[in-house]
Amino acid sequence: MSGYHPYNEADAIGLARSFENVFSPGADLHCREIGDGNLNLVFHITEPATGKGLIIKQALPYVKVFGESWPLSIDRARIEGEALKIQHALAPELVPQVLLTNHEQAITVMEDLSSHVIMRKGLMERTLYPRFAGDISTFLAQTLFFTSDLGMSQQEKKLRQQSFVNVELCQITEDLIFDEPYREHERNNYEDSIADEAAALRIDGELLTEIALLREKFLTRGEALLHGDLHTGSIFALPESTKVIDPEFAFYGPMGFDIGAVIANLLLNFASQEHWSQDEASRREYREFLLEAVRGTWTQFSAKFRTLWDEQCQDPVFSKAPGYQDLYMDRLLQDTAGFAGAKMIRRIVGFAHVADLDAIPDDAARERAKRLGLLIGKELIRQNRTIRSIEQIIDIAFTAAAR
Repeated sequence: MSGYHPYNEADAIGLARSFENVFSPGADLHCREIGDGNLNLVFHITEPATGKGLIIKQALPYVKVFGESWPLSIDRARIEGEALKIQHALAPELVPQVLLTNHEQAITVMEDLSSHVIMRKGLMERTLYPRFAGDISTFLAQTLFFTSDLGMSQQEKKLRQQSFVNVELCQITEDLIFDEPYREHERNNYEDSIADEAAALRIDGELLTEIALLREKFLTRGEALLHGDLHTGSIFALPESTKVIDPEFAFYGPMGFDIGAVIANLLLNFASQEHWSQDEASRREYREFLLEAVRGTWTQFSAKFRTLWDEQCQDPVFSKAPGYQDLYMDRLLQDTAGFAGAKMIRRIVGFAHVADLDAIPDDAARERAKRLGLLIGKELIRQNRTIRSIEQIIDIAFTAAAR
């Protein structure tokens, strides 16, 4: 931290000028700070004359909303930069290229994705993304398989794990997803209209047992290098393109946590269509798209992951044991369902919500949407260990919406 200082727009422009392969010498550059999260500064630098640009992201040594009372190590910027490089190498069309990392200043410079839209915003506007399931399933299959014991040397994996011991950000996940929503805590955040739902979570013994099992998996299973925070705010999308960003929560954990995060955010938007779709017909139509995206994400991921296993797995035990692949994938789907449910509940009663729900202006529609999201989340958690097909996850959402 000795040489670290938070950047301002002038600092960002000064750094941007060093990229002569991006900007013209002496060009007039414009800069906007566009960070809308809790942890970082994000500068968008553009050259209006050419339309070229880049992104400079800098980690802050604290959580923005709490300031210095909640300090964080800036080493997460190193973790994010290294994760982006690995993910870009494995899925180059789906991850931005990193142009520079500076660990002392906690900076990552990457290609400009301003032509894309934050997927969460697109979903709130009811945009259709026909490529999304195919793209995100490729990202998941490639990044999870080739950073796991199935797709790389187990010794190399052990060495790599040392670089991704993301203690502080993992603790945030552990607390905000698997702990605080299930007890009274000052960081929990929910309206009085759903206080009964929040109170019920704290005394639901069946649910608490399943959450304990999910927490144990999160704490103990270092299966692959995860993105760690794969929500629709960490995805830039167009109907014809998908880009995954912001892996600062990256660590070695259970694969189902990343897959579940994608499904959770699709289902949170499914619930939010109580408002964003203005009539029953349009609501049904867009919800069908969202459920097809859920189905496609898993089915295409499963097919691609199994193909990589069949063609690339060099471990004789994993590749030749009869039935092992099926058992592995069954467990992975169950983990996916459970983690999806836990993420949904956190985003409704815990700290840091999603705009899909919180931006609904009508009180009654927002309450309906949040109750629906909680119902889906709870059922995914309760049923996670009995899930055998993605159709059961679809049925949970469809049945909840029909009530």
